This record gives sequence, C-alpha cells and structure tokens, in this order.
Amino acid sequence: MEISPYLGVLIMMNNYFHDVATAMLLCSGVAIWVIMTRYEARPDKDERSVSEYFLSLYRSMTRVARFSLYWILLGGIPRTVFYRDFEWDKAVGYAQVPAIIVKHILAFALVGAGVYVWVRMAKRAKAIEEALGTGKA
Repeated sequence: MEISPYLGVLIMMNNYFHDVATAMLLCSGVAIWVIMTRYEARPDKDERSVSEYFLSLYRSMTRVARFSLYWILLGGIPRTVFYRDFEWDKAVGYAQVPAIIVKHILAFALVGAGVYVWVRMAKRAKAIEEALGTGKA
C-alpha cells in the first residue's frame, strides 16, 4: 500500500502521541493520587471550599485521563495497521519480537496501573461529593 508523505506524517505523529497518552494516563493518576494525599492530610479538609477545590482538580485531571485512554484505544488502531511500515526495523527482523513483547507488557502494566489509580480515586472523590451533598464525580 502506497502511503503519501502527509499521511505518513500523520501516522508517525499518532504513534508518538499514542506513547505519550500511555504515559499521561499513568502520570495523571499519580498526580491525582498526590493531590488526594495532600488533600487528606490537610487539617482544614472539612471546609467546603477546600473539598470543592479538590473536586474541581479531580474533574480536570479526569478529563486528561479519559482523553489519554481514548487516544490509547483509538490511536492503537492505525498504529497496529501500519506497524510494519513505520515501526518494524528491517535490520533487526524477527529478533525484535521479544523487545516488542516486553514493550507491550510494560505498556499494559502502565495503562493498568493508571486505570487502577483512577478507579481508587473515583471512589474517594465520590465519598467526598456525598459528604458535600453534590454528587457530581
């Protein structure tokens, strides 16, 4: 299949951003975990304004995480389709398969860790919202 240079650039950029999205999912989970930890350590956490501020940060970070997860899922489609054209190293040949397996194990672990952190944080955010009586998480 002949690929135009413009389509090639789009596919290449998708592949780069696919890796970035994987890292962003985990990083956003770590960031919200740090924010949650700091929130829970505050002596004034029962003040409504502090809880509302935390929840606004949580919602913003959740949008980043969702966007990252969607990019991982959707961006993986063209990446898979065009893998041989853009990422397969002909000089290495099939010797690169173990490296690809390790890369995907690491990627799945990062995505899984990110999702795990977000599920835990969602439960905590929901409890905070219930305590405030807002129910928006």
